[in-house]
Amino acid sequence: MTRQRSPSKQTKRVLKTLYDAPNVWWHGYELCKQTGLKSGTVYPILMRLSDQGYLNSEWRMEDAAGKPPRHVYRLSSTGKSLAQSLEATEKVTADSFNGRKVVT
Repeated sequence: MTRQRSPSKQTKRVLKTLYDAPNVWWHGYELCKQTGLKSGTVYPILMRLSDQGYLNSEWRMEDAAGKPPRHVYRLSSTGKSLAQSLEATEKVTADSFNGRKVVT
């Protein structure tokens, strides 16, 4: 049996960005700019999440002539569930840390 690891802060940041705009197809470069993470961090996260079934990905042709196709990503239904559960967990943790009573 394999143990399920908690996603890193960087992975959570990528998931939150994708979750906040669920119908948008994102280029890796746009995610780098939006999250403030470097490409050497974002692209391995995207590949891992895609391999685990949390992202849909496809190649898109560019409008400008001579530009190569680019990979785009968005959350799959499983990825949306993961991002939603992480967001709920973060909220409970933040509320608990702030001394607020959490009602579920």
